[in-house]
Amino acid sequence: MNRFELCRALRSAGVPEAYYEIQGCPHGPHMADRYFLEERGGLWAVGVHERGTREVWERFTDEDQACRWLHDRLTDEGPPPEPPTPEETDQLLHGGEGVQRRARETLDQALAEARGRTTEEPRPDDGRTQPPSAG
Repeated sequence: MNRFELCRALRSAGVPEAYYEIQGCPHGPHMADRYFLEERGGLWAVGVHERGTREVWERFTDEDQACRWLHDRLTDEGPPPEPPTPEETDQLLHGGEGVQRRARETLDQALAEARGRTTEEPRPDDGRTQPPSAG
């Protein structure tokens, strides 16, 4: 694989062009932090560009190896998620009910308080002062 084939492969895989910078390949705008691939003195350098600084992670004498290394990094989705334990499943299924109940109670309380005030009255805890009385 050469760098131009790598560009096509990354586009086909749906990797946003902003995530990488490959020497000689046309691209759109880059993210501030991104992977890069470039030739330096006969070697192929791959690494990350972060906060304005390039850090080389690997150097290869072969363009194909460098391209495959970068392709693997940009297309690896990582390990699949672990299924939750029975205890975690129970917490997810039943813990949400308490959260929803407390949210409804808080909303009901806020609505009840709002009904008891006029639009001119500030909430007691909002730090505003009363408007001056016309007189």
